[in-house]
Amino acid sequence: MNKIAKNNFISKVLAVTSLLFILLLSSCEEVVNLDLETGEAKIVIDAEILWNKNTDGKVQTIKISKMAPYYNNTTPKVSGAVVRVRNSDGDTFIFTETEAGSYVCSDFVPVLNMEYTLFVEVEGKTFTAVEKMTSVAPIKKIDQRYMPDISGPDLLVISVYFDDPVEEQNYYLDYFTTDFLKIPYTIMSNDDLYNGNEVVNEFSDTDLKPGKTVKIVHRGISKNFYNYMNLIFEASSANPFGTTPGNIRGNVININDSNDYALGYFRLCEGETVSYTMK
Repeated sequence: MNKIAKNNFISKVLAVTSLLFILLLSSCEEVVNLDLETGEAKIVIDAEILWNKNTDGKVQTIKISKMAPYYNNTTPKVSGAVVRVRNSDGDTFIFTETEAGSYVCSDFVPVLNMEYTLFVEVEGKTFTAVEKMTSVAPIKKIDQRYMPDISGPDLLVISVYFDDPVEEQNYYLDYFTTDFLKIPYTIMSNDDLYNGNEVVNEFSDTDLKPGKTVKIVHRGISKNFYNYMNLIFEASSANPFGTTPGNIRGNVININDSNDYALGYFRLCEGETVSYTMK
């Protein structure tokens, strides 16, 4: 099983090296902002339909924004869009703007393996995307252990177990979040090497201590979304929450101009969200 993980801690060796480098440059305190060329502010459509197991999945949110200049601290939200999703049975679900850039549907009906089409009308343009709802293998158990660390105290490790279905090809995207992480620890995987076997995804950090609560979001994703995320990881040094590379296309297209595409990917994932408190 191929895995790509976003590690959220730096080895002590690298930390010491970085500290020495900083000390050598400590006399240079002037901040230099480069005069970067600003390109077109593309529309960004964050359209994840996440159907958590044991819920009805009725409430779903799609967010629309624009790319911002590199030095901006905020992301421009896009208001006034018309957002809807239609399933292959012809049922249409309307997403209403509840706050700037945030569009919510309260009566969505998720069906595994059903095809859905996204429509977004914004700023005189119409964007669309098509994707199927992808299932996920349920979490079987969560446990923890201590892992020896030759550079310091033993590390706590949280392990998530699930059984991969043997009759199909599967792709997974898991987030681990806790209070000391600025962005989720991310594991993306497929079953190329472990089809039909038990799979274990693990997260550890020097700050992971007894009493800390870890939230886990375990998703099934499509092959196309897996490939898209692979490109995002590679282009942003395995940080999927960094600046989105402008030349990586998702599945959201402009129906009138294929070159004027929106950034983002419309995906529909069955998922399982659980919280675990370290002992």
